[in-house]
Amino acid sequence: MATATKGTAVVTVPTDTQILITREFDAPKHLVYRAWTTPELIKRWWSGGKGQITSVEVDLRVGGAWRYVMVANAGFEVGFHGEYLEIVPNERIVSTEVYEGAPEGDPAVCTHTFTERHGRTTLTLLTQLTIKETRDAIIDSGMESGMQAGWDLLEEIAISLR
Repeated sequence: MATATKGTAVVTVPTDTQILITREFDAPKHLVYRAWTTPELIKRWWSGGKGQITSVEVDLRVGGAWRYVMVANAGFEVGFHGEYLEIVPNERIVSTEVYEGAPEGDPAVCTHTFTERHGRTTLTLLTQLTIKETRDAIIDSGMESGMQAGWDLLEEIAISLR
């Protein structure tokens, strides 16, 4: 029986302008990918329990846009959006990512890779920026605790899709 793990994503900074997050999920990659890309499922995990999702838009095609918005528990709105640059279903998504509260100028390019071994999926998320200070601001924002909570829920949802 699959069992969700908690807080096991590993965050590293391979270069001055990169953030690499790696996590194994106890579910096959097609289910992790489905939970990652389906609006109704994204609404259940993306906030990590740190707010109320108010909007999830996904146009999952090269050139398509995505946007997620939530009202954080502290009462402020948080929005992110981007464009899909590359999609290989169940294996890889490359997209831009913009935090709507940040100054313009350094959108991230995020490469999500889903690999499976023995029914378990490793998700790697490489975030590439152009400015070290932007990378540092993301790391210092507390993003890791929210991401850990969200990815814990993502795993629970992927397991439940079996």
